[in-house]
Amino acid sequence: MATDPAGPSGGRGAQLKHTGLRPGWTTGACATAATTAAYTALLTGEFPDPVTITLPRGQTPSFALAVEERSADGSATAGIVKDAGDDPDVTHGALVRATVRVLPPGSGVVFRAGPGVGTVTRPGLPLPVGEPAVNPVPRQMMREHVARVAARYGGGGDCEVTVSVDHGEELARSTWNPRLGILGGLSILGTTGIVVPYSCSAWIDSIRRGVDVARAAGRTHVAACTGATSERTVTELHGLPEDALLDMGDFAGAVLKYLRRHPVDRLTVCGGFAKLSKLAAGHLDLHSARSQVDKGFLATLAAGAGADTALTGAISTANTGLAALRLAEEAGVPLGDLVAAQARSEALAVLRGAPVAVDVVCIDRAGLIVGRTP
Repeated sequence: MATDPAGPSGGRGAQLKHTGLRPGWTTGACATAATTAAYTALLTGEFPDPVTITLPRGQTPSFALAVEERSADGSATAGIVKDAGDDPDVTHGALVRATVRVLPPGSGVVFRAGPGVGTVTRPGLPLPVGEPAVNPVPRQMMREHVARVAARYGGGGDCEVTVSVDHGEELARSTWNPRLGILGGLSILGTTGIVVPYSCSAWIDSIRRGVDVARAAGRTHVAACTGATSERTVTELHGLPEDALLDMGDFAGAVLKYLRRHPVDRLTVCGGFAKLSKLAAGHLDLHSARSQVDKGFLATLAAGAGADTALTGAISTANTGLAALRLAEEAGVPLGDLVAAQARSEALAVLRGAPVAVDVVCIDRAGLIVGRTP
């Protein structure tokens, strides 16, 4: 649990404007607080509780310690229970520990992966292969706080920081880490230190890292999929390896905008007909809370392919997108192909001329292809 003495910019009781949702803290912020407390204990003999840190944007949250340990080998360990606020974060409630040991002068701050923290095994990530999966911004935060503690209490600032997360290896199975080649546990993440509820920043970051890993592996063809069924379909179609599959979910815009800056030769977008009809209609966030299937739009597409007034009226009042599709299929109107073609056009518009060839595959709930571009 943490509070923010600076006020509602990030405290436990604070709520985001217009949403009523409470923000939380990243694993990087928790690891920084634990490191600060453990290193302070090494230099002073006392663990500060609560321990206050400064985040990259100036907020100064204070964290209560769940673990305080001094070991016979001269190290100190502090632990923080992560509070993700109202975000449905897989690491909410996880115990993040930092064990700090003083190193010889000139060693700097060295990071190690403890139990529950992964190790990078593939190129393309912002860390070299073999490094613990403690991302660059959390590393910088920890280095800065070690330096501050050293300056305040007369330390050298040279230390080994081992970050661990209780049950982290189990939790990591629910993340992108195994696919990205981060093995053995979680990544220590965060760029601001604050978790904004339902911002899905971790998912979007994983999409970007997925593109980076695919490019580093020399993949020239990647597939952006809305879920497991579409992954199976596109794998059967193209035989793509796992590191060429991007778990796009609802974030079509995140995939396309990142590929605009970091292109690959070919992108296949594969997903459910209803979701891809949203992309066809110009929506880049396909979540049901943020965009809806526009059956009037589907009726217009069908009319352009020769559907009569009775059919377009039935499509525009259909209960679901798939129901509209079935009506069109029965009348011989290739609505699935029309949606795929329009979704491709929207994707190319977002890519803005980036050298990426795009094809689109629409499927039904069983994974059967109901529409695709040539």
